[in-house]
Amino acid sequence: MQRSLSKNNTLMEIHDVSPVVKNPVNATYAYVQAFVDELQRANVHNVVICPGSRSTPLAIAFASVTTIHSWMHVDERSAAFFALGIAKKLQQPVALICTSGTAAANFLPAIVEARLSHIPLLVITADRPPELRDCGAPQAIDQNRLYGSFVKWFSELALPEATDAMLRYVRTIAQRAVGMAQAVPAGPVHLNMPFREPLVPQPSTEHAFPAPEARNAQAWQGRANNQPYVAISDPLPGLPSPARILQLLQMMCQARRGLIIVGPQNQSTLIGPLLALAQRLNFPILADPLSQLRGSKNEWILSSYDAFLRFPQVVHATEPDFILRIGAMPVSKPVLLYLQHYAACPQIVIDGQMGWEEPTQLVSELIHTDPTAFCQQLQSCLESLNVNQTSSETAWPTLWQRLDQCTQKTLETAIADFTEPFEGRVFTELSSLLPEATTLFVGNSMPIRDMDTFFWCRDRDIHILANRGPMALMAWSPVLWAQVQ
Repeated sequence: MQRSLSKNNTLMEIHDVSPVVKNPVNATYAYVQAFVDELQRANVHNVVICPGSRSTPLAIAFASVTTIHSWMHVDERSAAFFALGIAKKLQQPVALICTSGTAAANFLPAIVEARLSHIPLLVITADRPPELRDCGAPQAIDQNRLYGSFVKWFSELALPEATDAMLRYVRTIAQRAVGMAQAVPAGPVHLNMPFREPLVPQPSTEHAFPAPEARNAQAWQGRANNQPYVAISDPLPGLPSPARILQLLQMMCQARRGLIIVGPQNQSTLIGPLLALAQRLNFPILADPLSQLRGSKNEWILSSYDAFLRFPQVVHATEPDFILRIGAMPVSKPVLLYLQHYAACPQIVIDGQMGWEEPTQLVSELIHTDPTAFCQQLQSCLESLNVNQTSSETAWPTLWQRLDQCTQKTLETAIADFTEPFEGRVFTELSSLLPEATTLFVGNSMPIRDMDTFFWCRDRDIHILANRGPMALMAWSPVLWAQVQ
């Protein structure tokens, strides 16, 4: 505990001292320690540090914090993707630090990925002070707005000062940055922090500290009980109005050939409400490998569509009259071509990230709402109205389920008889061998496409992640349609 004293040296309050804020030796460390202290209060638990001179105050401050795990990486590009992977897996903000100069430029590919994938990333670049910029000083480039529109927010922080006002300021910036990274749509933010020497924790006489009794306890030590300096509330997008929910239900209940397509998304809570909705409406679910649905072996969740939708006979035999799409656009090119083939079919997209996940230009309605809450609301209304289509019109889901089963069997037999090395076999074996609660990270281009075709549903919790990237098309030989017929 620390006793905070008034100016007349009388006891004002008893205040919990943060484990981060120690006795700073100069203004830079008072400022940086307050900043890092506020990050751990904002539930930042991981930082990836690229070694460098100008970022020394940040590295030392983070290393002294037991509540934040420091990861060291010497290569900035690799470090950025490592931080991205942690944030993608945990769905929590991760800090990423580098020194001044071109080191920061190497972060760009991962920052682009974070923006497109809605991953909270806190990018902190150390910089030289203003007097050492644009004057030929080494290891200095213009770092202001270095990442352009690929970050949600940029701020050039003020030079460190050990005053109540500046410590309040830097604590506020820390909370604002984390809040902005997490706010829907989540994404990266960039803080550029200039530092003057000394960069190491040695005393400096240039800026005298205020006397201890003159320091504001909340500015220097943070709020009591490790509370954030500024608490930020960011509610999820709201649900459509009850009247609109009823209109959507009417459309869905009138459909006899409805389809649910779930693209890349990271809500583990979606599967229960979605399955209940699909079963009540008789809507098969096409589950992208990044949908987090392929860890559930259920007849309503289909995983072989990337193969059988390549055949015109299948496409003609499976004309939908309503499509509900959730999440980002699926990896599968055949799914895209299928949607384009039935361009007139009503298609509603549920986007929980307040974005525009709609490259087909065919959607009749885009709803910004939380997918899990949306499915729960629909299911609740169906129950209250006593609507259940499970016992009628079974030919439509049965056709899709038979296609999926026959395709998987045909592929399994073909792969078993195929003796040459084959990339698809990697995923058929992984789908059988991976244990419960595994996280599998898949490369872009061909690996994620091979996975789409050859990684089938298993009744195990497997968290599948990948980065966006150019997706090459995969050649296919027509061997399945006859088997399905």
